[in-house]
Amino acid sequence: MGATSAWVVKTEPDTYLRARYPLEFEHILRGHASNHALDPALLAAVVYVESRFDSQAESAAGAVGLMQLLPDTAKGIALRTGGERFVVADLRDPEINVRYGSWYLDHLRGRYDDTRLMLAAYHAGQGNVDRWRADGAGIAFPETRGYVADVLRIRDVYADAYPSELGL
Repeated sequence: MGATSAWVVKTEPDTYLRARYPLEFEHILRGHASNHALDPALLAAVVYVESRFDSQAESAAGAVGLMQLLPDTAKGIALRTGGERFVVADLRDPEINVRYGSWYLDHLRGRYDDTRLMLAAYHAGQGNVDRWRADGAGIAFPETRGYVADVLRIRDVYADAYPSELGL
């Protein structure tokens, strides 16, 4: 018997990936990723991990919206970016939430110049990341290590499943 070989030609994104990892608000994600020179697939992955694209999501800790921003953090971002007023309910608006969240990721990237540390700070806070760096340690919290790994893995999924939608 002869050997059998099979060739698979990928002509369109995997429908399983699209079903498992949906994408919403892509025009908002693409726009704010561009404004802050962020990878749109990474931004989509953060939104997926944080809220599964539920703009009304609210955590037990009080984080709100697509990117699960804490109101105090969002208020600081609003003031730094020239906002005249801040209303917590505005964090349920995808445009506002992604604007603030992408600004914050850009700020963290500038502070740490490392994607893994940027994501760790987004998840666990800048103070924790600063302590870990001062101690010469890696990411100390298992939950934060898992968060960073999940976001980076799902970033690759979004890049593969939605290249045209994300402008890749």
